[in-house]
Amino acid sequence: MSAENASGISDKTRKMVVQAVDSLRPLIQDIALSLYERPETGLNEVFAMGKLTGILADAGFTIERGMAGMPTAFLARSGTARPAIAFMAEYDALPGVGHGCGHNLIAATSVAAGIALNRLFPAGQPGTAGYPLADWIVLGTPAEETVGGKVALAEAGVFGDIDAALIAHPGQRNSVGGGVHWASHPLEITFHGRSSHAGGNPEEGINALDACVAAYAAIRGLRNHLKDPVRIAGIISHGGDAQNVVPDKAQMKFTLRSTDWRYLEDVVIPRVKKCAEGAAMAHAATVEFRHHEPLFRDTLDYPVLMGLARENFEYLGEEIPPPPPLAGGGVTDVGNVTWITPCIQIGYRATTARGHSREMAESTVMPHGITAALTTAKVLALMAWDLVANPALLEQAKNHLDASLTGQ
Repeated sequence: MSAENASGISDKTRKMVVQAVDSLRPLIQDIALSLYERPETGLNEVFAMGKLTGILADAGFTIERGMAGMPTAFLARSGTARPAIAFMAEYDALPGVGHGCGHNLIAATSVAAGIALNRLFPAGQPGTAGYPLADWIVLGTPAEETVGGKVALAEAGVFGDIDAALIAHPGQRNSVGGGVHWASHPLEITFHGRSSHAGGNPEEGINALDACVAAYAAIRGLRNHLKDPVRIAGIISHGGDAQNVVPDKAQMKFTLRSTDWRYLEDVVIPRVKKCAEGAAMAHAATVEFRHHEPLFRDTLDYPVLMGLARENFEYLGEEIPPPPPLAGGGVTDVGNVTWITPCIQIGYRATTARGHSREMAESTVMPHGITAALTTAKVLALMAWDLVANPALLEQAKNHLDASLTGQ
């Protein structure tokens, strides 16, 4: 092992970071087990938020609660310096499954990374032992599985003074980003007509269901005229109340996804709406639209952050397998953050169980799950210190964001 890594961090400092995280294994285990035993669904994470903020307050962090109108969101800050590096914590569970997505481990790794760095390099003491100053943040982001808490936090400007945001998700393999997380903006389409007796005087009615069915067929056919990759799938959620009454209302819901959020917003959704408007006009109905979920943007990859993640995984003796082929259609609210500030979600091998399963939940509190989380907290902490100690890396990431926003 060389004395320095690519960011110029001495091996001595790297070992200090590793040792500081190692000392927090009992804390990681306590968080993982406590949240596992008390699973809470999105925006109901009262116990989890209290547990995590209590730990962080005891560690010297200043706590702010309830951002973006979400009572279970929080921001724990060690100081007011820049750069400000945030470790994002998730802690919502799945109904009936518990922590089958491992959010208890996500919370544990982020809290441990933040506390370890603040112990080594306190934000309130400029130039501690000759080290640069930084602000360490643990950001509590609720409801990832439902409303996407990070979307609300992003829209509320919470990431405006955060220079980089990091998060680690447990799964079946180590990864440094570069996977496919799609943009998504589901659409509810409601048709209005006029009811009448379907047998006695159908000519007096305006059949909202006929308009809905015609629109459904047209929207499904759009897929042949859009660039790859796009996903269009939907259901008719209301088609009337009685078979002998001309339906005066019909409704359908579509999931609309693309690997490019701008193409989704500028091309796919307008085309879907035109199909519905045309069908409504053809059947003398009216139509209204409502996005019943917010826009989840696709994830912007940052090569410099991916490189740091790979380097630090390998420093700890962890292998990074080749990424899987382009596939999927999965969505994460981390994507919205990546278009505001340099951000990466890494993955780590914590289990062989499938995601969103009871087996996955059980794996999060097994020794191998705790050990994997401990290793990954080290990766997060090392990455954060790389960015602080070598400002050129952070500047490179910000330049990449600027170029991506301008389409360069």
